[in-house]
Amino acid sequence: MFKVFKNLYNYRELLKTNVKKEIRGKYKNSFLGVLWSFLNPLLQIAVYAIVFPLILRNTQENYVIFLCCGLIPWTFFSTAISRSAFTMVENGNILKKVYFPREILPISVVTSEAVNFLISTIIILAFVIFSGLGVTKYILLYPLIFIAQYLLLLGISFIVSSICVYIRDLQHFIGVFLQLLFYATPIVYAADTIPENFKWILELNPMTYIINGYRDIFYNQTMPDVNAILILIAIVLIAIIVGYLIFNKLQKGFAEEL
Repeated sequence: MFKVFKNLYNYRELLKTNVKKEIRGKYKNSFLGVLWSFLNPLLQIAVYAIVFPLILRNTQENYVIFLCCGLIPWTFFSTAISRSAFTMVENGNILKKVYFPREILPISVVTSEAVNFLISTIIILAFVIFSGLGVTKYILLYPLIFIAQYLLLLGISFIVSSICVYIRDLQHFIGVFLQLLFYATPIVYAADTIPENFKWILELNPMTYIINGYRDIFYNQTMPDVNAILILIAIVLIAIIVGYLIFNKLQKGFAEEL
């Protein structure tokens, strides 16, 4: 494991360059550029804010803020996984010609999406402040939830990026799986509205703990549940360790498969 950090340190300039390339490439040839980091989530929030309160009669108080705390972290999660699945295949020609730590590719994708997420967090803060709720001391716990989500995504990205080299159809399955997971995550609804016999689905979903953490900080303005945080930390540690072990095992055959 020490070798991994050493390699990343030795190739830190390449990592920084690749992260910048990922950020710029996402909005390449776009007139508004990085402003889409604000516009994309705002447009999604606008759609759900209309559909659920007005059409489906959702009566959640301050629903726009409630929605922001779920939808923006979910966008970070789903986009990072979707883009990670393609990263090895997209960079196949480079992987066959030049040596560098293969971990740099999924790390670059997740890090670039993390930057977009941090920018998008300004939207949550804006709604919280201008709605009159304000910001409380619990915002100090925001980095903890963010780092947990970042590491969870790294672990998952290691897995999907390496397996997709061998099983290309997985890229299409991931899209369907993310759609199903969206509705199995308390994004547009509160977790306590789910019938008791279905709550086990939410409990198995790590994004439940992450979104509830953000909601406790910004929306409920309370201390996030300690037990939930401990469960989340355990899930994150398992994901990052298992993810890297799978990636390290499979990367030996990348050049031949690509």
